[in-house]
Formats: sequence, structure tokens, C-alpha cells
Amino acid sequence: MDKSLKLTFILFTLITGIITGIFIVIYGLLTKFLSYLLFWGDPFESIEHLPWWYLYLIPTVSILIVNYMISKDDSVKEYGVAEIAQAVEENRLVFTWKSLFNKIVASALSLSSGFAVGNEGPSAAIGAMVADKFHEFFKLPKKLLKVSLSVGASGGIAAIFVSPITGIMFAIENIAYEFVRDFAGYLILSSVTAFSVALYFLEPLIFNYSAGKFIEYRNIFAGILFIPVITFFIYFYLILKDKLLEFLNKFLTSRFLKYKNYIFALIGGGVIGTILLISPYAAFSGHELVNFLINDKLHLAYSVIFVIIVLRIIATAVSIYANAVGGIFIALMSIGALVGYGYAEMFNAFFSNITIEPFYFAAIGAALFMGVNMKLPLTALVVALEITYDYNVIVPTGILYIIVSFLVTLTFDIHKMIFKGKK
Repeated sequence: MDKSLKLTFILFTLITGIITGIFIVIYGLLTKFLSYLLFWGDPFESIEHLPWWYLYLIPTVSILIVNYMISKDDSVKEYGVAEIAQAVEENRLVFTWKSLFNKIVASALSLSSGFAVGNEGPSAAIGAMVADKFHEFFKLPKKLLKVSLSVGASGGIAAIFVSPITGIMFAIENIAYEFVRDFAGYLILSSVTAFSVALYFLEPLIFNYSAGKFIEYRNIFAGILFIPVITFFIYFYLILKDKLLEFLNKFLTSRFLKYKNYIFALIGGGVIGTILLISPYAAFSGHELVNFLINDKLHLAYSVIFVIIVLRIIATAVSIYANAVGGIFIALMSIGALVGYGYAEMFNAFFSNITIEPFYFAAIGAALFMGVNMKLPLTALVVALEITYDYNVIVPTGILYIIVSFLVTLTFDIHKMIFKGKK
């Protein structure tokens, strides 16, 4: 880029980061406000006091509204940032400010009504939509469009996680890898700017028990034994989700093709309503669940942990199938945190002479489960770093990722989330 274009791109990046940060703050606060409004207070405290029919009504009506919004504006639907970049480049997708507001409302309604999807997907998309509008405003070359969308996406992720480096890594690993050498600086500027805006309004995941650079070596032995456990549950997640989606496709899509979105919405509302009746921890994005587990604020029996894991897998698959607007980043982290916490509790029961802290393995499990399933090694490591700043989490995450990822890819195509041989 020449000097004039570089200066323009710096200005574009700065404004995109600020505006993205503002929109993400609105999105995050709206989601929390709606969840308190819909469930008459903190859902994790109020749900047990609400009538059963109301727990079915809220997610069902909410997802029907979301599907209606999608039918009127396809850009409201959840897309990966790479898909957005390709669609915009090919003129198959046009964003308007109205689409941006609709995206925020649809996603906030999906998350606040109990659907088990994360807010990172919409946040990245919101950032990309903002970047697209300012790319047009500054009349930047079309060849830089994918870079511009990457800049917006990194800002969105950095803001919603209140974590700038995570935003940078997410964008680089997803859609901007070939631009690292020339454009990483712009990703950093956008992420740090959006993060700075969000920091004063949104709450990051914080690990309260960080030991910093001190490593407790008993965790190494426990980490080795954790490999088959986390691998088993990743297999379990992929197989159960695959079978569930195969069933839904086989018995529903072909029969209700014309009205499939509304049929799926009704099924989604019914499933989420049932899950809310059983345990609110098995619903919603999983952000609160991760926070509780990594900070030792929630104690569950082994059997309850397993039930919630199964329910969260079902909830995540059905939520996406019902067109809930959200991603799976934090949803996967919540399943991994449950696996890690439950493993540590069982480890302590079997090895009474070696005690490990469950919150350490909740953090390791969260980073590993998300990283392996989404094939994001650097993002997994950065998440472990920025949340905990603890070598007892960072070191095992880095080592175990390689081993667990290798074991999982022996059987699964992670990119397509299917059994090898079923293409």
C-alpha cells in the first residue's frame, strides 16, 4: 500500500474499532437486559420459580420471531466471517444499517431466551458489517475487502470477550492468515480500540486463582490422564451431534421443506423449554457457566455434570438447527469446562494423596474443547492466557492440544464435523 492508502486504512481501522466497540456494548447489554426481562430477574435464580408453561413459551415465541426476521432479511442469519467475506465479494450479500440492527436484536433475543449459542459469531459478523459500511465510505480498493472484514471481525471478538489478543488470533486463524505479514497491525489496532470501548461496559471472563508463572507439577500427571477423558468427550460430542442432526435432516427437512424454519423453531422452543425445566445451566450461551466453574463458584455431582454435558450438546445442535443467531465458541468452552471440572473432582476421589484444583482443569477443558473442535490452536492458547494468566492452564493447554487434536482427527474431519468416509 502507498502512504496515502495506509493513512486512510489507519483511519478506517480506528473508526471501525470504535463503532464496532459501541455496537458490541449495545449488543451485550441488550442481551443481558432481555434475559432479565424475559425471566423476571437473573435466569439462574428465577427460573425455578417460574411456571412450566412459561419456560416453553419464551424460547418458542422468541425463536419464531427470529425466524420471521430471517425470512425478511437473510443477512440476519448466522454466517461465518469467511462466508460473509466471500458473499460480499461476489455481491451475493448486501449489508444495510437496518440489517445490522436486526442482527443485534435477533441474536440478543436468541441468547436471552435460553438458546445454547454463543455471542462470538454475531459479534464477529457485527464487526464485519460495520467494516463493510466504512470500507465503502472510505472508498477503499475491493482487493482489501477481506482484510477490512477481518479488521471488523477481530474488533467484534475482542469487544465481546473483552479480550484484545483473542480477537486478533480469532481473525487471523479464521480468515486473515495470508494477510498476517502485511495487515496484522490493523487487526491489532481494531481489536485494541474495540476492546477499550467495551472494557468499561462489559464483563470479561476472569480467573480469580491465578498462580502466574508458578507451575504445580502434580498437574502434569493429572494432565496426562486427562487426555483420554477429554478425547472421549470430544468424540461423544461429535457423534451425538452428528446423529442428532442426521435424524432431524432425515425425518423433518424432507417432509416440511416449505415451512421447515418454523417447524424447526417450534422444535427448538420445545427442546430449550424442556432443558430450562431440567437445569438452566444446560441452556443459554454458557458464558456464566464457564465463569462459575473456573472460579469454583458452582459445585455439581458427577451425575449432574454428565447430564448437563449431554443436554448442552443437544441444546447447541438444536439451537443452531432452529436458526438461533449465534456461534458455538463459548458453547463449546462451557462443555469443556464441565468435562474438566468433573474430571478433577473424580481424580481427587481416586487419588486422595494427590489433590488437583478443579477450576484449573475447568479452564484447560474449556480451551481444549473449543480449540480442537474449531481447529483454532492459537486462539485456544490465547484464551487460556488472557483468561487465567496462569502457567498451570497455559502449558497443559498447549501440550494437550497437539495430542488430543491428533487423536480426534484419526476418526473425524474436524472442518466438516463428520465421520471420515461419510463425505
